[in-house]
Amino acid sequence: MGIASSVHQTFIDRLTEKLGSTAVLTEASDLEGALVETRGLYRGQALALVRPKDRDEVAFVMQECARAGIPVVPQGGNTGLVGGGVPGGGIVLSLARLDRVRSLDPLNATITVEAGCILKAVQEAADRAGYLFPLSLASEGSCRIGGNLATNAGGTAVLRYGNMRELTLGLEVVLADGRVWNGLKGLRKDNTGYDLKDLFVGSEGTLGIITAAVLKLFPKPQARVTAFVGCASAEIALRLFHTLREAAGDQLTAFEYIPDFGLEIVLKHRPGAVRPLAGRHRSYALIELSSPQKDSGLQERLEALLGDALEQGVIEDATLGSSEAQSLALWHLRESLSEVQRLEGGSIKHDVAVPVSQVAAFIDEATGACEAAMPGIRVCAFGHFGDGNIHFNLSQPMDMDKGVFLAAWERFNRIVHDIVHRMNGSIAAEHGVGLIKRGELLRYKDPVAIDLMRTLKRSLDPQNLLNPGKVIGSDDATTAISSLAAHS
Repeated sequence: MGIASSVHQTFIDRLTEKLGSTAVLTEASDLEGALVETRGLYRGQALALVRPKDRDEVAFVMQECARAGIPVVPQGGNTGLVGGGVPGGGIVLSLARLDRVRSLDPLNATITVEAGCILKAVQEAADRAGYLFPLSLASEGSCRIGGNLATNAGGTAVLRYGNMRELTLGLEVVLADGRVWNGLKGLRKDNTGYDLKDLFVGSEGTLGIITAAVLKLFPKPQARVTAFVGCASAEIALRLFHTLREAAGDQLTAFEYIPDFGLEIVLKHRPGAVRPLAGRHRSYALIELSSPQKDSGLQERLEALLGDALEQGVIEDATLGSSEAQSLALWHLRESLSEVQRLEGGSIKHDVAVPVSQVAAFIDEATGACEAAMPGIRVCAFGHFGDGNIHFNLSQPMDMDKGVFLAAWERFNRIVHDIVHRMNGSIAAEHGVGLIKRGELLRYKDPVAIDLMRTLKRSLDPQNLLNPGKVIGSDDATTAISSLAAHS
């Protein structure tokens, strides 16, 4: 046995002695699910999958990793999309067993939960108490709060409630040396120095391991109305958004944009999907208004607003969900988009954000540039108009080999990201940087900002043990991760 192997075995033995053999897994069959993310773009390797049951065990694991110089990749539901949870050696530290709702304070309108709580379970705990936790994602049945925090998740309700950073009041974090920062305060005002929690939200596990959080709750909507609208262009959809925002204010809780191609592939691949409007339109909007008051007159208000827009020729057609079942069916059309796009072959994905005023111009310019670069490419640009976040995805031409298409990923990154950068946008909106956008971050991020980020990383993680190689890490830390992009 070599020196390195001996050190690793001693390390594994110490973890096993403290946590138990069922919490320290080393068999290949046990590790398999932790080595590849949802999209299968990368495959990593690890010494072990470690499953602590509470914060103190997480702290012990980090102390031992610091002592032995062993890297750590934290994982929650492993539903990431950018390679941020793929290990390049060391251990995978699963937070899945830290799944308690520690407390719920109705008067303070907060819920304190552990990082391993599944998002859906947090929503349901809030609902039972008569409150709303508004983060909503397609993966909410499997993603976990720690991952939502680490990536500053957004979802469909950001327009009204904000992303995960805005939904978080306090954190509990295990640092790289095993110390625990207890910042679990449910305060809406606290000016006692730097706001440390914002360092960790969105850091993708590179600065510390989030073990618990205090999250905001909101009054549960008592009235909700959903509409599906057909428009002649993205520009018209943006104009409609502006009109509705001015008229409805905070009652406008969602405004989702869907292109014609996106709706057509949902209708093609999703069993039971029904065309919501009589004809086809270039662009669609899924709109939701909600209110904590039962007799809010939402349906009448939305009907009047859409009726005026139809009469003025701003929109081409619209339908309202006349029941909860119909509203859910309209939402399922939007929520199915990412899933069905993979059935159309290779997909090159861009999760970007531009100022809301620029979303239509971005879609039009980027679509034209990509179609000119590759005849037959099929653009599927959809997302959250209300916060400027567009999932600018590209499906392969019908007659092209998937591998050949995916090999053009960097080429299309340059086309799309150059336009985003020129519009003063962001190349990473809600999925994170991980591995797949690390080089892009260095290309487009302000150099001073990169220097500050590296300074923070060195200060909080001097041994570079926390998710090394991700976000701003070096290539040396990711040599054990292989790219599987051509097979995704």
